[in-house]
Amino acid sequence: MQRPKVAVLKTSPKTVLGDYKRLMHLAEYQKFLPKDKETALKINISWHHFYPACSSTPWQLEGVIQTLLADGYRRESIYACHNRTVVVSAKKGERANKHLPVVEKYGLRNIHLYENEEWTRYEPKGKIRVLGQIFPKGIEIPKRLVGGNILHLPTMKTHVFTTMTGAMKNAFGGLLHEKRHWTHSVIHETLVDLLTIQREIHPGIFAVMDGTLAGDGPGPRCMVPYVKNYILASADQVAIDAVASKMMGFEPMNLKFIRLAHEAGLGCGEIQGIDIVGENISGVDFHFKKSKNTLASFGQKLIYWGPLKPLEKFLLRTVLTPWSYAASVIFHDWIWHPFIGKQRTEMILKTGWGELFKSY
Repeated sequence: MQRPKVAVLKTSPKTVLGDYKRLMHLAEYQKFLPKDKETALKINISWHHFYPACSSTPWQLEGVIQTLLADGYRRESIYACHNRTVVVSAKKGERANKHLPVVEKYGLRNIHLYENEEWTRYEPKGKIRVLGQIFPKGIEIPKRLVGGNILHLPTMKTHVFTTMTGAMKNAFGGLLHEKRHWTHSVIHETLVDLLTIQREIHPGIFAVMDGTLAGDGPGPRCMVPYVKNYILASADQVAIDAVASKMMGFEPMNLKFIRLAHEAGLGCGEIQGIDIVGENISGVDFHFKKSKNTLASFGQKLIYWGPLKPLEKFLLRTVLTPWSYAASVIFHDWIWHPFIGKQRTEMILKTGWGELFKSY
């Protein structure tokens, strides 16, 4: 069996677009994304504010688009796609994070999967661990994504439920509808189920991860952003997450979703089994932490895995559910962002990456 390849490069605000091209070529992306199929660019929007390391960066998106077009992928076959959640507005987010200007600059379609798009019931052929139980009436996915390539655009950041979030979790925001938070109590198994489905419905899967700014702490939103200047790419969704997690300071096989996916043969989670090309990262360790919580995530964990577990369906799947949405908005948008997040954003905006962001 051929060893998976993960490309890693150091970059800078002045060279990043060209570096993305070099990165994708190092990872031999054209072997994995057939040119005769449509290619969806799955942009990550974890918040409708610009917060560093939280969502796909505009230079990440632009570097990928430039590379695809230069290598002969047809403009009309490439599109940006977004989904929505109950607490994050993709339409606000694509503007705040400056994705929309990049998509429009290159004349690509910009598709919101929850608007005028057909969703279809899908019966997976492979082993499904939990999605069938969570959605007993059937697993529904966007029909548009079936039969086309997917190119994920995650960032390097921590997550309160999965320790880190990368390529595998980026599918969580694309394949499932807005009730996907029902799966949070079994999030690791869910990510493995989604990778199983992706391998069945997509002729090509690839990921390009931005670590120019990386987030540590209770992600995907309330993190401390750091300038790290790394970018990564791979066709193996498990391997790229394993390499990213190792760089962040975590043992990949200790992360349940990586271990389960590795054991299921869906990719390689063991660093010694991965060919890492580009930079030598043997000494890289961001020393990120996984034990931090916000008030909001502490409450969620009480419901998903703590003493409130028996009340999970009552609290999160009944007419009482809007209380949880309101609590999230109040904490994140009304308290944390204005009093803590904005100050951290201002610090990053004074860096070279901040200047680049302002230029979009």
